[in-house]
Amino acid sequence: MLTFDKKLDDDKDYQKDKQWKDETRKNCKERRNSFSNLSGMEINPLYSPFDLENTDFERDIGYPGEFPYTRGVHRNLYRGRLWTMRQFSGFASPEETNRRYHYLLKNGQNGLSVAFDMPTLMGYDSDDPISLGEVGRCGVAVDTLADMEVIFKGIPLDKISTSMTINGPAPIFLAMYIAVAQKQGVPIEKIRGTLQNDILKEYIAQKEWIFPPEPSMKLIVDTIEYGMKHTPKWNTVSISGYHIREAGANAVQELAFTLADGFAYVEAAIERGMDVDSFAPRLSFFFNSHNNFFEEIAKFRAARRIWAKRMKEKYGAKDPKSLMLRFHTQTAGCTLTAQQPENNIIRVAYQAMAASLGGTQSLHTNSMDETLSLPTEKAVKISLRTQQVLAHETGVTDTVDPLAGSYYVENLTGRMEEECEKYFTRIEHYGGVIEAIKKGFFQREIAHSAYMQQKKIDKKEDIIVGVNEFVDKDEDIEIQILKIDPHIEEKKVKELKELKSSRDQDVLKEKLDRIKQAAQNDENLMYSILDAVNVYASMGEIVQALKEVYGTYREPVIF
Repeated sequence: MLTFDKKLDDDKDYQKDKQWKDETRKNCKERRNSFSNLSGMEINPLYSPFDLENTDFERDIGYPGEFPYTRGVHRNLYRGRLWTMRQFSGFASPEETNRRYHYLLKNGQNGLSVAFDMPTLMGYDSDDPISLGEVGRCGVAVDTLADMEVIFKGIPLDKISTSMTINGPAPIFLAMYIAVAQKQGVPIEKIRGTLQNDILKEYIAQKEWIFPPEPSMKLIVDTIEYGMKHTPKWNTVSISGYHIREAGANAVQELAFTLADGFAYVEAAIERGMDVDSFAPRLSFFFNSHNNFFEEIAKFRAARRIWAKRMKEKYGAKDPKSLMLRFHTQTAGCTLTAQQPENNIIRVAYQAMAASLGGTQSLHTNSMDETLSLPTEKAVKISLRTQQVLAHETGVTDTVDPLAGSYYVENLTGRMEEECEKYFTRIEHYGGVIEAIKKGFFQREIAHSAYMQQKKIDKKEDIIVGVNEFVDKDEDIEIQILKIDPHIEEKKVKELKELKSSRDQDVLKEKLDRIKQAAQNDENLMYSILDAVNVYASMGEIVQALKEVYGTYREPVIF
């Protein structure tokens, strides 16, 4: 067995290593009392072969494109193809969003990512009273197939990959996208993209749920099953750690909770009767890239190894593609600061480099102004250019996993895996992910992590440039921000009411009743939803039909 280059049996070498470390700690003054990463792991002043005592090259590191995929899912990674540059975009009206998409594609973006407004994310139409004042504010307002037709006007869906960040009403938007493709004459087996559709992390962190956990899981398995049969190039679930991290989780928690959610979806699909290799290759992931450079790289490498090992050993996957953890990365929105916002360009560049060195398949770089508003075109262009400079000028794409073999990175990757396994054991003790959600386990863990992080910032144990150190007392922020025209909401509501009144009400009622019947009979709902979407049933109407069967969910109070 090929082992990592270490000589633990050579007492002279081991003693030399120990002596150096002991003398350094004793004699060298350090600027802090302790050094640790954002997950609280203590960081040594030096790493050597003796810090890889239990590392086996073939078992733990290996080669890119081969089990356990620690070094990447592709043999030649970016030497063959760069990551997809996919900016998260969408605001105001479908018309404005379509214009922004054409602008981004013209400037070199090669994938689209749809950001929806809050009413849409929560399952409400724009004309619902609860939507007042929020229509088009934090993303694009989408109510019916007519809106999706406008958003993708002039954009060939057989040539562009699209990601949609939607969860509670996700099956409805997959149906709308399929309907747009069909209207364009594009065979649905050719559409490429990703539906986030990760409801478990909503209960854990983001809080944009509609139905209780059990029927929500049923809807997700419906989309997995439908995708397996009809849309073989579409990722029907993007298991997301991003929002878990944004809620205050540290890197280990983000990794462990995200993978636990992924395993829960695998188990639910297997329970439906699907063979693991029939659906697992189309599962994808979505991670955050935060500020601690090496911690993030180790997180990405550990994620691939953990997924591959468990899919093979626990779930019996045989198709290599089922073992490959493919992921999208977004730079950390929670690290952006309103103070000295130009500093955000620098933060994002380092976070993007960590994602590329970690082997991401696609990347979104945040804009410097996103802590203040949705980004302006200028800010979006800078964030896109950040990716392009990284890809074409820095040399990080010239070789695969260039940090492999680093004593520090390999040690940190192993520690990440060990800490994740501890969390998996705790989650199993609760009875699985859904039971752990109901008992508040994830929520308490994240709240405690967020509290500890804030304490360190308040005490200046962690420095945030421009916030708790290097502050410009007389700072005058002169930065343009995107402002949404309030008349857009009025126009959107008016158009929606006109569309609703123009439909055949008998046909509409028939289609909505069929959805309720399918839900009551435990049928796959994708087919009845697609039929309703094609007669321009609104998202809110379809959600309401499902609420009548499934009810809604209220989170228990957790102390």
